[in-house]
Amino acid sequence: MAAPDDEGAAPRTRITDEAGNEPEPVADGQVESEKEPDTAPLLGTQEAEELRTRWQEIQQGFVDDPKQSVLAADGLVAEVMQLLATTFADHKQGLESQWHRGEEVATEDLRLALRQYRSFFDRLLST
Repeated sequence: MAAPDDEGAAPRTRITDEAGNEPEPVADGQVESEKEPDTAPLLGTQEAEELRTRWQEIQQGFVDDPKQSVLAADGLVAEVMQLLATTFADHKQGLESQWHRGEEVATEDLRLALRQYRSFFDRLLST
């Protein structure tokens, strides 16, 4: 929603986390979403920690049941890939819903979206 002194300006999309909270400022006054795309995490901090914990549990179980650990690792990797795909699909849906309602999407929001896609694309190809 535009601020009162921004009358006539195109509405801007506020960037929030899954709970609808705005990102907290980090070093140099930036917020998490303004970090360089190459360093900005693709998942939320809590979500990433939960996934890392699950991965550690899988590794620890390898000695007792290697086959089950490999199956669990496969499932976890597939889950993370699906989670990333859903994250990007949700972001795309948000932009498209603005277009379908006839709202103007701020060029800066589109620029940030393109940077995120470029970074994700580059990281996928570098693995």
